[in-house]
Amino acid sequence: MLNEAQCEEAAALIWRHWREGRRIAALPEALRPATRAEGYAIQARLAARSAHPAFGWKIAATSAAGQAHIGVDGPLAGRLLAEEMHEEGAAAVPFGANHMRVAEAEFAFRIARDLPPRPTAPYTVAEVLDAVATLHPAIEIPDSRFEDFASVGAAQLIADNACAHQFVLGPATTADWSGLDLAAHRVRGTVAGRMQRDGIGGNVLGDPRTALAWLVNELSRHGITLNAGQVVTTGTCLVPMPVGPGDAVFADFGVLGSVAMRFAPR
Repeated sequence: MLNEAQCEEAAALIWRHWREGRRIAALPEALRPATRAEGYAIQARLAARSAHPAFGWKIAATSAAGQAHIGVDGPLAGRLLAEEMHEEGAAAVPFGANHMRVAEAEFAFRIARDLPPRPTAPYTVAEVLDAVATLHPAIEIPDSRFEDFASVGAAQLIADNACAHQFVLGPATTADWSGLDLAAHRVRGTVAGRMQRDGIGGNVLGDPRTALAWLVNELSRHGITLNAGQVVTTGTCLVPMPVGPGDAVFADFGVLGSVAMRFAPR
């Protein structure tokens, strides 16, 4: 079992590689998490190195294809860091040393009140939705600090912040989304006008609302509160779209609105 000093050292190593745009094959054996709990302990220390409170949370691997892509058998939670968050219409997003080189169209929910750990019973979908303030279209740009992210396993990927990297939040929808079937809701993504991909909310653990409840209960199991004001992005609705420097990315959520961003040129 990793102690606090080992978790801190592992977090420092991942953070340094993240800031410098470098890769690591795997964490050294003495610092390598063996369980999800150890992975989240390292992740918490990674996030503590940020100068700001966490902007929110992401869910990785919410589909069978996504799980196969990163070599895991279930979803993972990661923190969205405030310094990696970009508002729609702001300056171009730096591409940097991005290794995964994909963009994802996602449903994101802003939370209205704290959802603290509850060991007595899991939160229901209805309880979680009652704590939602707004729904937003969003684009996530994931990345990993590992050279071969599909080979290191779930615990190390959690330590690596579940491949969290950059995030673009669109405006809150003005539609009455609570009455819509988000599982059947269609989403279309385009990159630089050269590629188009379509998906539905059901590609996210069957329903983005189910994914949101999964995130709340995953945090609860590990003693973590989902705080009021934080945003949860629930996973890609479509096959991740390859991107490069200078590309414009657009995600159309129909009546729920849209979100656009552009990468800076190299």
